[in-house]
Amino acid sequence: MNRMLVKALIAGGALVAAGAARADDNDYPTEARADYVFGCMAANGQTREALTKCACSIDAIAAILPYDKYVQASTILGMRQGIGQRANEFRSTKMFDDKVAELRRAQAEAEIRCYRQTAN
Repeated sequence: MNRMLVKALIAGGALVAAGAARADDNDYPTEARADYVFGCMAANGQTREALTKCACSIDAIAAILPYDKYVQASTILGMRQGIGQRANEFRSTKMFDDKVAELRRAQAEAEIRCYRQTAN
Protein backbone atom coordinates (compact mmCIF):
# COMPACT_ATOMS: atom_id res chain seq x y z
CA MET A 1 0.00 0.00 0.00
CA ASN A 2 1.21 3.45 -0.65
CA ARG A 3 1.75 5.84 2.22
CA MET A 4 -1.09 8.21 1.26
CA LEU A 5 -3.61 5.37 1.34
CA VAL A 6 -2.36 4.19 4.74
CA LYS A 7 -2.64 7.72 6.14
CA ALA A 8 -6.15 8.06 4.75
CA LEU A 9 -7.20 4.74 6.31
CA ILE A 10 -5.74 5.71 9.68
CA ALA A 11 -7.47 9.11 9.57
CA GLY A 12 -10.75 7.46 8.59
CA GLY A 13 -10.43 4.98 11.44
CA ALA A 14 -9.84 7.81 13.88
CA LEU A 15 -12.99 9.57 12.67
CA VAL A 16 -15.04 6.39 13.06
CA ALA A 17 -13.65 5.87 16.57
CA ALA A 18 -14.45 9.48 17.49
CA GLY A 19 -17.98 9.06 16.17
CA ALA A 20 -18.45 5.86 18.17
CA ALA A 21 -17.28 7.61 21.33
CA ARG A 22 -19.80 10.40 20.78
CA ALA A 23 -22.56 7.86 20.24
CA ASP A 24 -21.71 6.19 23.55
CA ASP A 25 -21.65 9.53 25.36
CA ASN A 26 -25.00 10.47 23.88
CA ASP A 27 -27.04 7.30 24.17
CA TYR A 28 -30.54 8.77 24.53
CA PRO A 29 -32.94 7.26 21.99
CA THR A 30 -34.68 9.69 19.66
CA GLU A 31 -38.07 8.73 21.09
CA ALA A 32 -36.92 9.65 24.62
CA ARG A 33 -35.57 12.98 23.40
CA ALA A 34 -38.82 13.73 21.54
CA ASP A 35 -40.90 12.76 24.58
CA TYR A 36 -38.87 15.14 26.75
CA VAL A 37 -39.21 17.98 24.23
CA PHE A 38 -42.99 17.47 23.91
CA GLY A 39 -43.42 17.57 27.70
CA CYS A 40 -41.09 20.54 28.04
CA MET A 41 -42.94 22.48 25.36
CA ALA A 42 -46.28 21.70 26.99
CA ALA A 43 -44.93 23.28 30.18
CA ASN A 44 -43.15 26.21 28.51
CA GLY A 45 -45.34 27.12 25.55
CA GLN A 46 -45.71 25.82 22.05
CA THR A 47 -43.33 28.33 20.48
CA ARG A 48 -40.23 28.05 18.34
CA GLU A 49 -38.21 29.54 21.20
CA ALA A 50 -39.54 26.86 23.58
CA LEU A 51 -38.63 24.16 21.04
CA THR A 52 -35.08 25.47 20.83
CA LYS A 53 -34.66 25.71 24.60
CA CYS A 54 -36.27 22.33 25.28
CA ALA A 55 -34.09 20.60 22.67
CA CYS A 56 -31.03 22.28 24.17
CA SER A 57 -32.12 21.14 27.62
CA ILE A 58 -32.36 17.43 26.78
CA ASP A 59 -29.05 17.62 24.92
CA ALA A 60 -27.43 19.15 28.01
CA ILE A 61 -28.95 16.52 30.30
CA ALA A 62 -27.79 13.76 27.95
CA ALA A 63 -24.26 15.16 28.01
CA ILE A 64 -24.23 14.99 31.82
CA LEU A 65 -26.31 11.95 32.76
CA PRO A 66 -26.20 8.52 31.08
CA TYR A 67 -29.56 7.37 29.72
CA ASP A 68 -29.94 4.46 32.17
CA LYS A 69 -29.58 6.87 35.12
CA TYR A 70 -32.07 9.24 33.50
CA VAL A 71 -34.60 6.41 33.16
CA GLN A 72 -34.05 5.29 36.77
CA ALA A 73 -34.54 8.79 38.17
CA SER A 74 -37.59 9.45 35.97
CA THR A 75 -39.12 6.17 37.10
CA ILE A 76 -38.53 7.01 40.75
CA LEU A 77 -40.13 10.43 40.30
CA GLY A 78 -43.14 8.81 38.66
CA MET A 79 -43.49 6.24 41.44
CA ARG A 80 -43.29 8.99 44.07
CA GLN A 81 -46.42 10.60 42.65
CA GLY A 82 -48.54 7.62 43.64
CA ILE A 83 -50.26 6.95 46.93
CA GLY A 84 -49.87 4.14 49.39
CA GLN A 85 -47.05 2.09 50.84
CA ARG A 86 -45.15 1.55 47.58
CA ALA A 87 -45.06 5.28 46.81
CA ASN A 88 -43.92 5.96 50.39
CA GLU A 89 -41.04 3.53 49.92
CA PHE A 90 -39.92 5.48 46.85
CA ARG A 91 -40.16 8.74 48.83
CA SER A 92 -38.28 7.53 51.89
CA THR A 93 -35.32 5.57 50.48
CA LYS A 94 -31.95 7.38 50.50
CA MET A 95 -30.68 5.50 47.44
CA PHE A 96 -33.65 6.83 45.45
CA ASP A 97 -33.01 10.35 46.74
CA ASP A 98 -29.44 10.15 45.40
CA LYS A 99 -30.61 9.05 41.93
CA VAL A 100 -33.16 11.86 41.75
CA ALA A 101 -30.55 14.35 42.95
CA GLU A 102 -28.30 13.41 40.01
CA LEU A 103 -31.14 14.16 37.61
CA ARG A 104 -31.94 17.44 39.39
CA ARG A 105 -28.29 18.54 39.09
CA ALA A 106 -28.31 17.74 35.36
CA GLN A 107 -31.59 19.65 34.95
CA ALA A 108 -30.16 22.65 36.82
CA GLU A 109 -27.10 22.68 34.58
CA ALA A 110 -29.35 22.39 31.51
CA GLU A 111 -31.39 25.36 32.73
CA ILE A 112 -28.24 27.46 33.09
CA ARG A 113 -27.00 26.47 29.64
CA CYS A 114 -30.27 26.77 27.78
CA TYR A 115 -32.59 29.16 29.60
CA ARG A 116 -30.29 31.66 31.25
CA GLN A 117 -27.96 32.52 28.44
CA THR A 118 -26.71 36.07 28.60
CA ALA A 119 -27.50 38.43 25.75
CA ASN A 120 -24.58 39.37 23.52
